[in-house]
Amino acid sequence: MKKRIGSYPRVRIEGGGRAVVSQAGGVLLVETVRKAGLDTAISAALTPWRKPRAV
Repeated sequence: MKKRIGSYPRVRIEGGGRAVVSQAGGVLLVETVRKAGLDTAISAALTPWRKPRAV
């Protein structure tokens, strides 16, 4: 099992040549959010609305 680094597991791109551009855009967005620290900030901001047993 690999260790998770942020709020999301590491993203990999596999597409066999189809829809790779949209996947790459998604990866770029997720990695930018992670590097900027927005994933933890958004998670912390939404904590008051999260159900008690939510992960």
